[in-house]
Amino acid sequence: MVTDEVPTDEEEGPAPLTSVGSHSVDDVLASIETMAAQRPIAAQIVALTDSDHTGAKEVARLLSADPALSGRVLKLANSAYYGMRGRVSSLQFGITVVGFAVVRSMATVALTGTEESAELPEDFWTVSTHLALAASALAPRMGRRPADALCVGLLAQLGVALLSHHDPVGYAEVRASGTTPAARRPAEVARYGVDTLELTAVAMHRWGFPDALADPLLELDDPTSAAGGLLRGALELTSRLTVPGHSRERIEGLTCRRVTETDLPPLLAEVRTGAAELRRALVG
Repeated sequence: MVTDEVPTDEEEGPAPLTSVGSHSVDDVLASIETMAAQRPIAAQIVALTDSDHTGAKEVARLLSADPALSGRVLKLANSAYYGMRGRVSSLQFGITVVGFAVVRSMATVALTGTEESAELPEDFWTVSTHLALAASALAPRMGRRPADALCVGLLAQLGVALLSHHDPVGYAEVRASGTTPAARRPAEVARYGVDTLELTAVAMHRWGFPDALADPLLELDDPTSAAGGLLRGALELTSRLTVPGHSRERIEGLTCRRVTETDLPPLLAEVRTGAAELRRALVG
Protein backbone atom coordinates (compact mmCIF):
# COMPACT_ATOMS: atom_id res chain seq x y z
CA MET A 1 0.00 0.00 0.00
CA VAL A 2 1.30 3.45 -0.94
CA THR A 3 1.33 6.16 1.72
CA ASP A 4 2.19 9.83 1.50
CA GLU A 5 3.91 9.89 4.89
CA VAL A 6 7.70 10.14 4.96
CA PRO A 7 9.08 7.26 7.07
CA THR A 8 10.20 8.38 10.52
CA ASP A 9 11.39 5.10 12.03
CA GLU A 10 12.54 5.73 15.60
CA GLU A 11 14.20 2.33 16.08
CA GLU A 12 17.90 2.31 16.84
CA GLY A 13 19.89 2.25 13.61
CA PRO A 14 23.41 2.82 12.41
CA ALA A 15 23.29 6.53 13.25
CA PRO A 16 21.62 7.04 16.67
CA LEU A 17 21.93 10.82 16.56
CA THR A 18 19.39 12.74 18.64
CA SER A 19 20.52 16.36 18.39
CA VAL A 20 22.22 18.79 16.03
CA GLY A 21 23.81 21.49 18.13
CA SER A 22 21.04 22.95 20.28
CA HIS A 23 18.34 21.47 18.03
CA SER A 24 16.85 17.98 18.02
CA VAL A 25 17.17 15.88 14.89
CA ASP A 26 13.37 15.85 14.75
CA ASP A 27 13.39 19.65 14.54
CA VAL A 28 15.95 19.65 11.74
CA LEU A 29 14.09 16.99 9.76
CA ALA A 30 10.68 18.53 10.41
CA SER A 31 11.12 21.01 7.57
CA ILE A 32 11.21 18.15 5.09
CA GLU A 33 8.16 16.51 6.57
CA THR A 34 6.37 19.86 6.25
CA MET A 35 7.36 20.01 2.59
CA ALA A 36 5.73 16.61 2.06
CA ALA A 37 2.37 18.39 1.98
CA GLN A 38 3.62 20.50 -0.93
CA ARG A 39 5.11 17.57 -2.87
CA PRO A 40 2.77 14.66 -2.03
CA ILE A 41 3.85 12.48 -4.96
CA ALA A 42 7.52 12.82 -4.07
CA ALA A 43 6.63 12.02 -0.46
CA GLN A 44 4.82 8.85 -1.49
CA ILE A 45 7.78 7.67 -3.57
CA VAL A 46 10.24 8.37 -0.75
CA ALA A 47 7.94 6.39 1.55
CA LEU A 48 8.29 3.33 -0.66
CA THR A 49 11.06 0.94 0.36
CA ASP A 50 12.87 -1.84 -1.45
CA SER A 51 10.86 -4.32 0.62
CA ASP A 52 7.67 -3.10 -1.03
CA HIS A 53 8.75 -4.76 -4.31
CA THR A 54 6.85 -2.09 -6.19
CA GLY A 55 7.15 -2.60 -9.93
CA ALA A 56 8.00 0.02 -12.54
CA LYS A 57 4.38 0.10 -13.73
CA GLU A 58 3.07 1.06 -10.29
CA VAL A 59 5.84 3.63 -9.72
CA ALA A 60 5.14 5.12 -13.17
CA ARG A 61 1.44 5.41 -12.35
CA LEU A 62 2.28 7.24 -9.15
CA LEU A 63 5.03 9.38 -10.66
CA SER A 64 2.92 10.49 -13.61
CA ALA A 65 0.93 12.72 -11.25
CA ASP A 66 4.06 14.87 -10.77
CA PRO A 67 4.96 16.17 -14.25
CA ALA A 68 8.11 17.97 -13.12
CA LEU A 69 9.58 14.90 -11.43
CA SER A 70 8.46 12.65 -14.29
CA GLY A 71 10.23 14.91 -16.75
CA ARG A 72 13.45 14.76 -14.77
CA VAL A 73 13.37 10.96 -14.66
CA LEU A 74 12.92 10.85 -18.44
CA LYS A 75 15.73 13.38 -18.97
CA LEU A 76 18.05 11.31 -16.83
CA ALA A 77 17.09 8.05 -18.56
CA ASN A 78 17.88 9.67 -21.92
CA SER A 79 21.21 11.10 -20.74
CA ALA A 80 24.61 9.92 -21.92
CA TYR A 81 25.17 8.28 -18.52
CA TYR A 82 22.77 5.46 -19.42
CA GLY A 83 23.65 5.33 -23.12
CA MET A 84 19.99 5.56 -24.13
CA ARG A 85 19.91 9.05 -25.59
CA GLY A 86 16.58 9.70 -27.33
CA ARG A 87 15.35 6.12 -26.96
CA VAL A 88 13.35 6.39 -23.72
CA SER A 89 9.90 7.79 -24.38
CA SER A 90 7.75 6.08 -21.75
CA LEU A 91 7.96 6.80 -18.05
CA GLN A 92 7.72 3.11 -17.15
CA PHE A 93 10.72 2.29 -19.35
CA GLY A 94 12.58 5.29 -17.93
CA ILE A 95 12.09 3.97 -14.40
CA THR A 96 13.39 0.58 -15.52
CA VAL A 97 16.46 2.22 -17.05
CA VAL A 98 17.49 4.33 -14.07
CA GLY A 99 16.26 1.95 -11.35
CA PHE A 100 14.00 2.45 -8.36
CA ALA A 101 16.81 3.54 -6.02
CA VAL A 102 17.68 6.45 -8.32
CA VAL A 103 14.02 7.45 -8.73
CA ARG A 104 13.61 7.41 -4.96
CA SER A 105 16.75 9.52 -4.55
CA MET A 106 15.41 12.02 -7.08
CA ALA A 107 12.12 12.16 -5.19
CA THR A 108 14.06 12.87 -1.99
CA VAL A 109 15.83 15.75 -3.74
CA ALA A 110 12.45 17.09 -4.88
CA LEU A 111 10.96 16.68 -1.42
CA THR A 112 13.72 18.67 0.28
CA GLY A 113 13.10 21.63 -2.00
CA THR A 114 16.70 21.63 -3.20
CA GLU A 115 15.64 22.05 -6.82
CA GLU A 116 14.73 25.73 -6.42
CA SER A 117 15.86 26.88 -2.97
CA ALA A 118 17.62 30.23 -2.82
CA GLU A 119 19.06 29.27 0.58
CA LEU A 120 21.39 26.64 -0.82
CA PRO A 121 25.10 27.33 -1.27
CA GLU A 122 25.91 28.52 -4.76
CA ASP A 123 27.97 25.43 -5.53
CA PHE A 124 25.42 22.93 -4.16
CA TRP A 125 24.44 21.37 -7.47
CA THR A 126 27.92 21.55 -8.92
CA VAL A 127 29.24 19.54 -5.98
CA SER A 128 26.26 17.15 -5.90
CA THR A 129 26.43 16.20 -9.57
CA HIS A 130 30.20 15.77 -9.49
CA LEU A 131 29.94 13.63 -6.34
CA ALA A 132 27.27 11.44 -7.91
CA LEU A 133 29.25 10.80 -11.08
CA ALA A 134 32.57 10.42 -9.26
CA ALA A 135 31.10 7.82 -6.90
CA SER A 136 29.55 5.96 -9.83
CA ALA A 137 32.84 6.00 -11.76
CA LEU A 138 34.78 4.65 -8.78
CA ALA A 139 32.18 2.05 -7.79
CA PRO A 140 33.43 -0.98 -9.80
CA ARG A 141 36.92 -0.62 -8.31
CA MET A 142 35.44 -0.32 -4.82
CA GLY A 143 33.17 -3.35 -5.08
CA ARG A 144 29.95 -1.32 -5.21
CA ARG A 145 27.09 -1.07 -7.69
CA PRO A 146 27.37 2.09 -9.86
CA ALA A 147 23.63 2.79 -9.48
CA ASP A 148 23.88 2.67 -5.69
CA ALA A 149 27.01 4.82 -5.77
CA LEU A 150 25.22 7.39 -7.93
CA CYS A 151 22.52 7.61 -5.24
CA VAL A 152 25.14 7.97 -2.49
CA GLY A 153 26.76 10.88 -4.29
CA LEU A 154 23.45 12.49 -5.20
CA LEU A 155 22.18 12.39 -1.62
CA ALA A 156 25.48 13.09 0.18
CA GLN A 157 24.79 16.81 0.45
CA LEU A 158 21.31 16.39 1.89
CA GLY A 159 22.76 17.40 5.27
CA VAL A 160 24.03 20.62 3.70
CA ALA A 161 20.52 21.37 2.46
CA LEU A 162 19.02 20.63 5.87
CA LEU A 163 21.37 22.94 7.74
CA SER A 164 21.12 25.64 5.08
CA HIS A 165 17.34 25.65 5.59
CA HIS A 166 17.43 25.28 9.37
CA ASP A 167 20.32 27.63 10.25
CA PRO A 168 21.15 29.69 7.14
CA VAL A 169 23.26 32.33 8.90
CA GLY A 170 25.13 29.88 11.09
CA TYR A 171 25.82 27.44 8.31
CA ALA A 172 27.07 30.22 6.05
CA GLU A 173 29.69 30.94 8.73
CA VAL A 174 30.63 27.26 8.82
CA ARG A 175 31.09 27.19 5.05
CA ALA A 176 33.58 30.03 5.31
CA SER A 177 35.89 27.70 7.24
CA GLY A 178 36.89 25.65 4.20
CA THR A 179 36.62 25.39 0.44
CA THR A 180 35.72 21.68 0.24
CA PRO A 181 33.17 19.45 1.99
CA ALA A 182 35.98 17.51 3.68
CA ALA A 183 37.66 20.69 4.92
CA ARG A 184 34.43 21.98 6.47
CA ARG A 185 33.69 18.87 8.52
CA PRO A 186 35.60 19.99 11.68
CA ALA A 187 33.72 23.31 11.75
CA GLU A 188 30.41 21.50 11.25
CA VAL A 189 31.15 19.19 14.18
CA ALA A 190 32.28 22.13 16.35
CA ARG A 191 29.02 24.01 15.75
CA TYR A 192 26.48 21.20 15.47
CA GLY A 193 28.11 18.16 17.07
CA VAL A 194 27.75 16.36 13.74
CA ASP A 195 28.96 16.88 10.20
CA THR A 196 26.60 17.14 7.25
CA LEU A 197 27.50 13.71 5.90
CA GLU A 198 26.49 12.00 9.15
CA LEU A 199 23.31 14.07 9.20
CA THR A 200 22.57 12.81 5.69
CA ALA A 201 23.02 9.23 6.90
CA VAL A 202 20.59 9.84 9.77
CA ALA A 203 17.98 11.21 7.37
CA MET A 204 18.46 8.23 5.05
CA HIS A 205 17.99 5.83 7.96
CA ARG A 206 14.85 7.65 9.12
CA TRP A 207 13.35 7.25 5.65
CA GLY A 208 14.23 3.59 5.29
CA PHE A 209 17.00 3.76 2.71
CA PRO A 210 19.09 0.56 2.60
CA ASP A 211 22.17 0.41 4.83
CA ALA A 212 24.29 -0.07 1.70
CA LEU A 213 23.54 3.53 0.72
CA ALA A 214 24.26 4.97 4.17
CA ASP A 215 27.42 2.94 4.88
CA PRO A 216 29.77 5.12 2.77
CA LEU A 217 28.71 8.15 4.83
CA LEU A 218 28.92 6.41 8.19
CA GLU A 219 32.27 4.74 7.43
CA LEU A 220 33.96 7.77 5.91
CA ASP A 221 36.55 7.95 8.70
CA ASP A 222 37.38 4.23 8.69
CA PRO A 223 40.53 3.90 6.55
CA THR A 224 39.94 0.16 6.13
CA SER A 225 36.38 0.53 4.81
CA ALA A 226 35.89 0.19 1.07
CA ALA A 227 32.43 1.76 1.48
CA GLY A 228 33.98 4.78 3.17
CA GLY A 229 36.75 4.77 0.57
CA LEU A 230 34.17 5.15 -2.18
CA LEU A 231 32.97 8.45 -0.73
CA ARG A 232 36.47 9.61 0.25
CA GLY A 233 37.57 9.07 -3.33
CA ALA A 234 34.48 10.76 -4.75
CA LEU A 235 35.03 13.79 -2.52
CA GLU A 236 38.65 14.02 -3.68
CA LEU A 237 37.75 13.78 -7.37
CA THR A 238 35.02 16.37 -6.90
CA SER A 239 37.40 18.79 -5.19
CA ARG A 240 40.00 18.36 -7.93
CA LEU A 241 37.41 19.25 -10.55
CA THR A 242 35.56 22.06 -8.77
CA VAL A 243 37.97 23.80 -6.37
CA PRO A 244 40.75 25.88 -7.94
CA GLY A 245 44.07 25.34 -6.18
CA HIS A 246 42.83 22.27 -4.29
CA SER A 247 45.62 20.59 -2.32
CA ARG A 248 45.46 17.03 -3.59
CA GLU A 249 45.51 13.89 -1.51
CA ARG A 250 46.85 10.70 -3.04
CA ILE A 251 43.91 8.62 -4.19
CA GLU A 252 45.54 5.36 -3.11
CA GLY A 253 45.38 6.26 0.58
CA LEU A 254 41.76 7.35 0.30
CA THR A 255 40.48 4.26 -1.51
CA CYS A 256 42.16 1.40 0.38
CA ARG A 257 44.65 1.25 -2.51
CA ARG A 258 41.95 0.03 -4.88
CA VAL A 259 42.38 3.07 -7.12
CA THR A 260 45.67 4.58 -8.26
CA GLU A 261 46.59 7.99 -9.60
CA THR A 262 47.20 6.41 -13.01
CA ASP A 263 43.56 5.26 -13.04
CA LEU A 264 42.23 8.79 -12.62
CA PRO A 265 42.60 10.69 -15.92
CA PRO A 266 39.77 8.86 -17.75
CA LEU A 267 37.60 8.88 -14.62
CA LEU A 268 38.08 12.62 -14.15
CA ALA A 269 37.27 13.22 -17.82
CA GLU A 270 34.11 11.11 -17.50
CA VAL A 271 32.91 13.07 -14.48
CA ARG A 272 33.80 16.44 -15.98
CA THR A 273 31.92 15.65 -19.19
CA GLY A 274 28.78 14.28 -17.56
CA ALA A 275 28.25 16.71 -14.68
CA ALA A 276 26.55 19.49 -16.64
CA GLU A 277 24.12 17.08 -18.33
CA LEU A 278 23.28 15.43 -15.02
CA ARG A 279 22.52 18.84 -13.52
CA ARG A 280 20.18 19.69 -16.40
CA ALA A 281 18.36 16.39 -15.90
CA LEU A 282 17.97 16.95 -12.17
CA VAL A 283 17.15 20.64 -11.90
CA GLY A 284 16.61 21.89 -15.43
